[in-house]
Amino acid sequence: MTRFSDSGRSLEDWLAWQETLNPAEIDLGLERVRQVFQHLNLIPPPGAVFTVAGTNGKGSTAAVIDAVLRAAGRSTGVYTSPHLVRYNERIVLNGTPATDADIVSAFEAVEAARGDIQLTYFEFGTLAALQLFHSAGCDCWVLEVGLGGRLDAVNVVDADVAIITTVELDHQAWLGDSIELIATEKAGIMRAGKAVFYGDRPVPDSVRQHAVDCGAELHCLGETFSFQRLDEATWQWHGASRQLSGLQIPQGGVSQLHNQSVALAALESSDPELLDCVAQTPQLLANCGLPGRLQRYQDAHGWLLDVAHNPQAARVLRQALSGEQPATVVVGMLADKHVEDFVGELELASADWLICPTQGARGVTASELAARLRPLLHGDCDSYPSVEAAMRVARAQTPPGELILVCGSFGVVGPALQWLGLY
Repeated sequence: MTRFSDSGRSLEDWLAWQETLNPAEIDLGLERVRQVFQHLNLIPPPGAVFTVAGTNGKGSTAAVIDAVLRAAGRSTGVYTSPHLVRYNERIVLNGTPATDADIVSAFEAVEAARGDIQLTYFEFGTLAALQLFHSAGCDCWVLEVGLGGRLDAVNVVDADVAIITTVELDHQAWLGDSIELIATEKAGIMRAGKAVFYGDRPVPDSVRQHAVDCGAELHCLGETFSFQRLDEATWQWHGASRQLSGLQIPQGGVSQLHNQSVALAALESSDPELLDCVAQTPQLLANCGLPGRLQRYQDAHGWLLDVAHNPQAARVLRQALSGEQPATVVVGMLADKHVEDFVGELELASADWLICPTQGARGVTASELAARLRPLLHGDCDSYPSVEAAMRVARAQTPPGELILVCGSFGVVGPALQWLGLY
C-alpha cells in the first residue's frame, strides 16, 4: 500500500503523488469516496448543498450561485474543476481560493482516513474540498460535478438543490453514446423530494423520467422559470414567485443567460429572499464572469479566449463571434475530444491554426492534433511545442487589429491568459 504521510510535503508534492495513487485517471464509482467520507465524519452544511452537473456552463452557474449567496450574507464553499492555472482555484472559501497550507492540511486528513482505499486524483481533491468546507463551517456548499453525475465523487453528498445546465455529447467513453444515456448519468444527482432544475431546451426524456422514478421535483427552463432579453444591455428573469428586471447582460453575452437563469431558479427554490440582493443590485450578476469564458482583451490585436472544448460549446463560441472571422486560432484539445465536430461547428473559413499540446493522461501532442485537423481546415495549420510558443507566433504573424481566437482546453486558455498578463 502506497502511503504519503511525511510532514513538510508541498502542495505540488501531494498532487504529483495523487496522480500515481490510482492507475486510472477516471474511475467512476462512489463506494471508495463514500467510505472515506464516512471516516472523515463530514457533516453537510446547515444551509444548502447546490450540486451542478451538465455538459457546459457548470462553472459559470456555480459562480452565480456563489455570488448571490455571499451577497446575501451566507458563507460559502465552492468546489469546481478543472483549474486554469493553479489547483487552488478548485477550492474556494467565501470567494477566496484556499491556501496551499489549507489544502495540504485537508490532504493530510484525507490520507489519514483513507486506509488502503485507492482514490483517484479527482476523488482525493473532492474529499479535501469537503473537509475544508466542513472545517470552515460554511453555510452553503456549491459543488460542481466533474464527470457525469451518478457516479461522480461529488455525488457522495446529497444535493438539497440539483442543477443540470445542459446535456450534449461529450465524454462518451464514460457516459454513453447518446444524449439520453448521458442525461441519465447526469440525472443521478437528483434526490427524492428535492428540487432539480434543467437549464436548456429541449429536456431529454430520461431527465423527466428519472425525476418521476426518484421522486424529485423537476423544474425546466421555459416551464417554471424563463428569461427574456429586453435590449442590448438588459434582460429580465421570471421565476416561480419572483421577477427580476433590468438585469445587466453579463460578460459572454446572451449565452450566459441560460446559466444565470437556472442559477436564479435554484436560489429562489432554496430561499426566495436570496434574490433581494439581485433586485437591489442589478449589476451583481454582470460581475460573475469567470476568466477564460468568452473573455475579450484588446492590445494591438483583438483576443477572444474561451475554454470551449466540445461541439455545443463551439456553437456558443461561434454565436459570440457574431460573424467575426479570426485571422488566427490558437488551439489545443484532449485526445478524447470530438475534434472534427468541434472545428466544424466553429465554421472558420480562412484562419491560420496554431496547434498546442495538451498534458496529462488524456493529453495529445501538437503534431498528433495537427494531423487530425489539417484535412478539415482551409488555412495553414502548424504545430508548436507549447502554448507560449504558439502565442508568440500568433502575435507576431497576425496583422494588427485582427482577431486572435484561443480555445479548445482549460490547459491552453490558462497559460494563454498568463502569457497575456491577464492572470
